[in-house]
Amino acid sequence: MFKYLIRRIVVSIPVLISVTIIIFALIELAPGDVADNFINPEIGYSAETLEAIRERFGLGQPAPVRYLKWLGNAVQGDFGLTYVSGEPVLAAIGRRLGNTLLLMSTALLVGTIIGVSLGVFTALRQYSFWDLALTTLSFVGISMPAFITGILGMYLFAIEWKIFPSGGMRPVQRDPTVWDTLHHLILPAGILSLAYIATFMRYTRFSMLEVLHTDYVRTARGKGLRERVVIWRHTLPNALLPVITVIGLSLPSLVVGAVFIETIFSWPGMGTMYLDAVNSKDVPLIMGMNTVIAIVVLTANLLTDLAYGMIDPRIRYD
Repeated sequence: MFKYLIRRIVVSIPVLISVTIIIFALIELAPGDVADNFINPEIGYSAETLEAIRERFGLGQPAPVRYLKWLGNAVQGDFGLTYVSGEPVLAAIGRRLGNTLLLMSTALLVGTIIGVSLGVFTALRQYSFWDLALTTLSFVGISMPAFITGILGMYLFAIEWKIFPSGGMRPVQRDPTVWDTLHHLILPAGILSLAYIATFMRYTRFSMLEVLHTDYVRTARGKGLRERVVIWRHTLPNALLPVITVIGLSLPSLVVGAVFIETIFSWPGMGTMYLDAVNSKDVPLIMGMNTVIAIVVLTANLLTDLAYGMIDPRIRYD
């Protein structure tokens, strides 16, 4: 296990560096000059002023030199200062990262529990009314993008019926409690989890049906084992292996969905900060956020691989 962990971490390093190179190249290829964001066009500016700004932030150096400087400092834990606020990038990210992880982990947990449960439920009732109804709803859930469900959910539950707050993470007129945070979290996390409920339900249903028709399940039934034992001990653990893969692969899209949901519900997470960084061409903040997101995704994929061994004891890592 330890050797496997070390091997995966070593393999992840070039992947992480490749991600930073691609992000930096995309920023360089984007139209416009980063230095223009520091100048108010209404008051005018001279070429000397623009050059002084480039010199101050090191923008006059060739792109490879600037990337290598950033990489060298990032390896030492220094991601630089944000262009807009001037605070350390890691401090800005750390202030928002917890809120985003709370939203994403809640959505993923809800999506996994409800999606897998409904997948087992429909697989055991193949071609029944519930199977057809939930399968139809799952197609709707998969087809609806996060920003559409977000706007629709806000209109129904926050504006029309006034069940949940329309935005933010806590009330502004008093100190927040745990219930306040949960009350603000339910709507955005529930909407973010809809697509994952549908996706995990579909994969679990398909995988369960495949395992239910295998020889060892028929043998277990032929030996006279109770149906509950056949389902929960012999069928579900083997059916979960492909579902775990799908859950791990869903994390990048979960990050993208969180960006839309945070923007719609004014959730103070990394999504809204990411959009602000892109609009202001805050290069250090964009690089730092993408690096953190890449580390989170790589770590989640590693945990997904480790989960295989917990579900299926036949899998060995040495």
